[in-house]
Amino acid sequence: MAAPSPRNDALRAARLRRGWRTVEQAADELSEHGRRLLDDRHFNVSARTWRRWEGARPGRPPEQTAIVLHDALGRWPESLGFTPPAEWIRPEHHEETEATHTAFVSVTAAALTPGPTARQHVDPALIDYFQQQLEGHYRADMFLGPHDLIGTVSAQYQLIDKLTRSATGGTRDGLLRAGAAYAALVGWLYQDAGDMDGAAFWRGITQEMAMRSRDPQLIGYSLVNQAQVRTDLGDGAAVIDLCEAALHDAPRLVPKVRIMAMQQQAHGASLTGDRAAVDRLIDTADALLSRVDDELPWGNACRRTPGYLEIQRATCYGRLGFGTEASGLWSQVLEAVPATARRDRGVYLARYATAAAGAREPEQAVEIARVAAEIAAETRSARMARELAALERAMRPWHDAPVGRDLAEALAPVREGC
Repeated sequence: MAAPSPRNDALRAARLRRGWRTVEQAADELSEHGRRLLDDRHFNVSARTWRRWEGARPGRPPEQTAIVLHDALGRWPESLGFTPPAEWIRPEHHEETEATHTAFVSVTAAALTPGPTARQHVDPALIDYFQQQLEGHYRADMFLGPHDLIGTVSAQYQLIDKLTRSATGGTRDGLLRAGAAYAALVGWLYQDAGDMDGAAFWRGITQEMAMRSRDPQLIGYSLVNQAQVRTDLGDGAAVIDLCEAALHDAPRLVPKVRIMAMQQQAHGASLTGDRAAVDRLIDTADALLSRVDDELPWGNACRRTPGYLEIQRATCYGRLGFGTEASGLWSQVLEAVPATARRDRGVYLARYATAAAGAREPEQAVEIARVAAEIAAETRSARMARELAALERAMRPWHDAPVGRDLAEALAPVREGC
């Protein structure tokens, strides 16, 4: 009896776990996933290519395909039987991805603790305690990034959830509101870390807690949180739907929630190619900015971040392909970004560099990218890795030119940290 021919069992197993029973289905599903993720209607993987991948010599997937494979299957190429190209930038080693997956399983248990639990007295003063802690977590996120905070914040969510089961009346309502805010922060930390499955899970927990609190402000906030995930997934229509739902009863919402919904809807509009809507929404939100005066402990980026709405406009312009206008906005916005917001500054610089490339200024793009790469290597930010990958795509016309080689040199610190 002939021995079976060698094959890439790692990819085959991942395909079957995903529910893709045939290579034809896998190729179709991955192609559709890539078109949504990359906002590229030409992205395509053929059944023939997938069949080769599952063979003895799968070769190396292109950079964009590697990103789509990871987003769809939750594994980097070297965990799927491939050998990734040396020049491919990714946010972390596959060993770290496995560790993150293990951490996610344990952290999500915090949101799924079965009840009931033993009843206990719950002091109303705990609401203020959790709110003060939340503000501290927001500040810590600026310095530490997501990986060091996920466990701490999710553990506090677990405690809030436990106390909510014993609390009554106004104390219970306050804890539900606090729980929604903590779940939203965990969701953001996962999104910032590049784990969209974890982000979507915790955004769902946020919405559940908000609905249970019956607080219209939190319900609107939770819908905006869901829209943020959809923005990162490139689903502009869903972003707009969620933001319109948040604004359905706008007069009941405080200005801050309305601003958050409108600026996020602008991102949805940029994904659908509607510049007029982008400008209209951000201009309307800007008119409300001076009226933000609530004491809610969450969602304060709009008044804490200098140039908050112009940052959103610049991001939208870059996504729309208006490189010159986006580049001009970034040059103004970055002057006001404080040194303490180093991770955000790195993300903005990477977007600025991509806008400069779109404005046909490759030398400027490389100079900006040098600073962004230093921050990316230091922070290991998945957001920055994605932005730098977008920069590489924008710089492809100069790949073989001296400036293309300069970019490769500028991004070397990021590769060394991968």
